[in-house]
Amino acid sequence: MGNYAITSGTVICPQKVVVYGPEGVGKTSLLAQFPEVLFIDTEGSTKQLDVKRLPPPTSWTMLKDEVEFVIQNRPCKTLAIDTADWAERLCIRHVCDSASKSGVEDFGYGKGYVYVQEEFGRLLNRLEDVISAGINVAIAAHAQMRKFEQPDELGSYDRWEMKLSRQCYPLLKEWADAVLFATYKTLVITTEQNKRKAQGSTRVIYTQHHACWDAKNRWGLPEQIPLDYGAIAAYIPGSAAQQPVYTPPQPQTQPPVNHPSAANTAPSAPSSAVQQQPYPPAQPVTAPTAPPADIAIPEGVPKELADLMRQNEVTPKMIQDAVAQKGWYPADTPIEKYSPEFVNGALIAGWPNLYQLIMEMTGTLPF
Repeated sequence: MGNYAITSGTVICPQKVVVYGPEGVGKTSLLAQFPEVLFIDTEGSTKQLDVKRLPPPTSWTMLKDEVEFVIQNRPCKTLAIDTADWAERLCIRHVCDSASKSGVEDFGYGKGYVYVQEEFGRLLNRLEDVISAGINVAIAAHAQMRKFEQPDELGSYDRWEMKLSRQCYPLLKEWADAVLFATYKTLVITTEQNKRKAQGSTRVIYTQHHACWDAKNRWGLPEQIPLDYGAIAAYIPGSAAQQPVYTPPQPQTQPPVNHPSAANTAPSAPSSAVQQQPYPPAQPVTAPTAPPADIAIPEGVPKELADLMRQNEVTPKMIQDAVAQKGWYPADTPIEKYSPEFVNGALIAGWPNLYQLIMEMTGTLPF
């Protein structure tokens, strides 16, 4: 029997945060305020923001390669993936290309989505290594309405969930420390005729599970907070020290009424009025300065493969030599003459193995 040390108390560690909501609500802007954030932007939603970003991944292999880059180089305090549902699209295409299928339904009996779930789970495992490297992980996702049925209830009802497949959605939800639902809350007023009328809206975050949406947090947040990074900053390692812990607004205490007999006495000051300090704005960060290598790639090479070649400084001849080494094509066969099935399956989906072979043949080590 081993001799194990027993520890106690809270452990401060990087956080895994998922923010989902309807388009345009401000998910990306919220993630941009995380400490020293670096984006993997799968859909181009950060173009209007002054943030650091890696090249947009054009394949699942490239997305995983960028995660590996972050693990090895630790260039940030927060890695943000925007968005999870667009990343899942890359995952589905990767699974289909690996098996030479035109669509995920071609696997039959739902097997395709099982493979997608397994591959998506591998990404979450690597993101755990990002956490182990001392880096927060923040993920944005779109929201959608979905019919929800409880076994012990009659009928069904609509609720907000992340826009992911039914296989990947539970994985991401269980993996996260906090799943925050960002949305618009309609402001309702009562008219003089005692009728209720909508008048504008405000953006809020729901932090706890509800029949109408999915959410959770391990920080003890109130059920509703403003859509403001200051409301969660105290729980994210690396945030500015001056960020206060969010507390719900407290009712103001009314000053005492001055009676006529005390007309010449100065009025008393309100007791314990709570003043909410404004949260400091996020500081802009500079754009990355290291561009991808200028590799001469002939026309006809798919963009997904070309991006992997540039980011890893792999020339067409390196690929042709590796392919010839495996006996797949003669060494003098141009890449653009390879079959699309071979390019998508062996080269793009199988890039890690191909790249390892290239490194062995050239006598260099990756990274």
